Amino acid sequence: MNSLEFAIKMEHDGEKYYQKQAEINKNNRLNTVFLLLAKDEGRHAQILENEFKELEYSLIDNDTLLETNNVFKGSKNFQNEFKDIPNQVEVYRLALEKERQSIELYEKFLSEATDDKLKELFEYLVKQEKNHYKIFEGLILLVERPEEWVESAEFGTREEY
Repeated sequence: MNSLEFAIKMEHDGEKYYQKQAEINKNNRLNTVFLLLAKDEGRHAQILENEFKELEYSLIDNDTLLETNNVFKGSKNFQNEFKDIPNQVEVYRLALEKERQSIELYEKFLSEATDDKLKELFEYLVKQEKNHYKIFEGLILLVERPEEWVESAEFGTREEY
């Protein structure tokens, strides 16, 4: 199995994983986030398959990161929605680790690529996976912050969030 075949399989596995998480979270706003990520992974697999079959494709940046940020705007009882989801942080940490591994793998493929078109493809995929990584970092922060952040509003410097 060459790097393209491996990457295609990995992207399809990621798509299935995020679809499963979307189903698990079908009664909350995270369903939308996971569906967007599943769509991204499917699109990545299609691009890789086109490269493998020597078909045309385009590397267009998407707005998944912006769309996921918009999912949470205007949410009411946001923390309460999260409390209803068992083992939520573990799911996010697992997804974060999968995205980290994807980044490392695509960076490895990029360093081994000799063809300019493949280099461009793997640079694009590294960027896309880094965006997914940021999404999960943000989700983990949103879930953990209320439990960890105990400070008097009267004292101390707080970071923006």
